[in-house]
Amino acid sequence: MKKTICVFTGTRAEYGLLKPLMDRINKDRDWNFQILVSGMHLSAEFGLTYKEIEKDGFKISKKVKIITNSDSIAGISKSIGTGIGGYSQALSRLRPDLIIIFGDRFEALAAAIAALIARIPIVHIGGGEATYGLIDEAIRHSITKMSLLHFTSTEEYRQRVVQLGESPCRVFNVGAIGIDNILEMKLLTRPELERSLDFSLGEKSALVTFHPVTLEDNTAKYQVTELLKALDACPGLKIIFTKPNADPGGRIIIKLIDAYVRRSPNKAAAFSSLGQLRYLSCLKNVNLVIGNSSSGIIEAPSLKIPTVNIGDRQKGRIRAMSVIDVKPESGQISKAIQKALSPEFSKFCKGVSNPYGKGGTVGKIYRLIKKNISSLKDIKKTFYAIGEK
Repeated sequence: MKKTICVFTGTRAEYGLLKPLMDRINKDRDWNFQILVSGMHLSAEFGLTYKEIEKDGFKISKKVKIITNSDSIAGISKSIGTGIGGYSQALSRLRPDLIIIFGDRFEALAAAIAALIARIPIVHIGGGEATYGLIDEAIRHSITKMSLLHFTSTEEYRQRVVQLGESPCRVFNVGAIGIDNILEMKLLTRPELERSLDFSLGEKSALVTFHPVTLEDNTAKYQVTELLKALDACPGLKIIFTKPNADPGGRIIIKLIDAYVRRSPNKAAAFSSLGQLRYLSCLKNVNLVIGNSSSGIIEAPSLKIPTVNIGDRQKGRIRAMSVIDVKPESGQISKAIQKALSPEFSKFCKGVSNPYGKGGTVGKIYRLIKKNISSLKDIKKTFYAIGEK
C-alpha cells in the first residue's frame, strides 16, 4: 500500500525552502502527497502566498486559517491555540503516514503538537540550531522532542539533537536545504530582476530584511529606526526591503518600512513577498544583505556576498566569515555597511566557504525518508543518554 506523506507550510520563506523536496516527493509514484497550508499563506496582509503554491502546480490538501489581526503576545498565543485545533481536525481527515515540518516558528509548533497527539510520525528539518534572541529557540527544541526523524544543517547541530536525547541512528547532517535552490534554480539576470521588481538596483544595492527579536520587549521600533538612519547615511545605496513575518512587533516594522519607501521612492522599494525566485535573484544581484534574517547567515555566503547581521536575533548560529555582526545602533550599522561594500571585503567574501554545506540536501532527505519510513510506524522512543551503553 502506498504511504501518504504530508508537508506542512505556514510561511512564504519556509515554502520556498521546501519546494524542491515537495517536487521530489510529489513525483514519487510510491507515495501519496499531501500539503497542509496555514499561517501567513492565508493572510491578505502577507500576500496570500498560498496562490504561489497553487501556481507552482501543487494541489493543496487542506487550508487552516490561524493568523489574527493582532501581532501581540496574546494574539500569537491565540493563533497557536487556533492552529492546534484546526490542524487536529485537518490531520484527522488527511490521516498521513508521516508529516514533514520545517524549522521553528509558532505555526510549526502548533502543527507538531497536533501531529503528536494524533500519533502521526514527525520528520523535522532544521533542528539543533541556536537563536538565543528568539522564542524560536525553545520552539525548535520542543519540535525536536516530538519528532522521530531529524535532518540538521551542520554536524554541530546534529550533535546537539543527539544531546537532547534523540537516537543517533535517526539524526542526519544533510546540510542546509536552501543551498539547493541557489545551485539548481535558474536565477534572474539583473535586467530581468529589475523589470520584475520595477526598480533599478543602481551602482550599489542591498537586500534588507528585519524581523522582531521576540525575546526582547518593545525593541522593534527603536532598532528599525536605527537601521533606517544608517541607510540614510549611505545616499548612493539602493534598498530592496522584504517585510517581516507575523511575529510580535512585526506590524510596527512594516509601518516604518512603508513610510521610508514613501519618503524615498527612488532609493527604496518594499515587498510583502518576493517569492523564492526573485528573493534568490536579489541575493545574486545585490552587493550585500542587511538585517537579521537567517538567510543572511545560511544562504548569502553561498552567493559570495557579505552580510551585515544586526542585533541578537541570530545569536548562536554558526556563521561564515562573510558575516559582520553589529549592535542595532545606526553608527555601527553604517560602518559595517561601508566595510561590506569595500573592494577588499567584497574580494574576501569570494573565497569564503559556507559552513552549511555545498548542496545535495534535498536528495539526501528524500533517500533517507524512503529508507526509514517503515521504521517510523513505532512511535515509541526512548531517551538516548550520551555515554551510556
